[in-house]
Amino acid sequence: MNNDAFSQCHPLTNFLFFVGAIGFCAVIQHPIYLLAGAAGAAGYYLLLNGRKGWKLIGGLIPVFAVLSALNPLLNTYGKTELFTVFGRPYTMEALLYGMVIAGMLAVMILWFGCYSAVLTSDKFVCLFGGLIPSLSLLLVMILRMIPSLTRRAKQISDTRKSIGKGLTGAEGNKEKIQGGMRILSALTDWALEGSIVTADSMRSRGYGCAKRSSFQIYRFTVRDSVLIGLMAVFSLGTMLFGGVDAEFTPEIHVDNPTWGLVCYCAFLVIPLLLHGKEAVCRSIALKKV
Repeated sequence: MNNDAFSQCHPLTNFLFFVGAIGFCAVIQHPIYLLAGAAGAAGYYLLLNGRKGWKLIGGLIPVFAVLSALNPLLNTYGKTELFTVFGRPYTMEALLYGMVIAGMLAVMILWFGCYSAVLTSDKFVCLFGGLIPSLSLLLVMILRMIPSLTRRAKQISDTRKSIGKGLTGAEGNKEKIQGGMRILSALTDWALEGSIVTADSMRSRGYGCAKRSSFQIYRFTVRDSVLIGLMAVFSLGTMLFGGVDAEFTPEIHVDNPTWGLVCYCAFLVIPLLLHGKEAVCRSIALKKV
């Protein structure tokens, strides 16, 4: 589990926050709201991952640039023509719309990175294991599949290298392809066998036949009630006060931000403010000691 204060809250609190953060990011195309979402997601992602978090954030910058520049090549709507590419107009409206879509994708990737770090598989099963035991187990297995397969592929590759059959020692493309196919074959066999073993093991233990207990006990405290109440208030404020509409094609029309932006920013910084509050209280307690 992470050391930040928000990760130590009840799984329901974590889940509702990420539902709100990712949901708002998916439906709001206002550029200022998007910048606020990017700042909130990047700040929390760096809090969770430290300096290693800059690697993902830096990798999203060229992705953002490429997707932004690519949209006007496919979408020619817009009145302000900048130049032409292969006889097709390259418009400013389409470029700005591409920047918004690319920014939404980047922010959602950051939020999902925070989600995977905070809402662990045990928390997810704790929330939904009693309601949908089979589906919750399936979702957990799917979410852990990619990192698990990546680690196993590296183990298989390192093992082949140790016996002189590594890909780096291949003489040509044909040998590299054959080596890669052998790794893929071994990886597929391991994944299929592992899924069968897991299914038989869970069935023999009676998974889903009775109410499931959790590996770790999560208690819903007063802090969780306060946080969920604040999230509800800020979410309603974001939706009620408005100022989130934005259109880019064929003309640019963006609403002026209102108090909805303040509520949205307050919603996004809940994990950071909670961590800062806990850090200050901890330092004061240490000084008294």
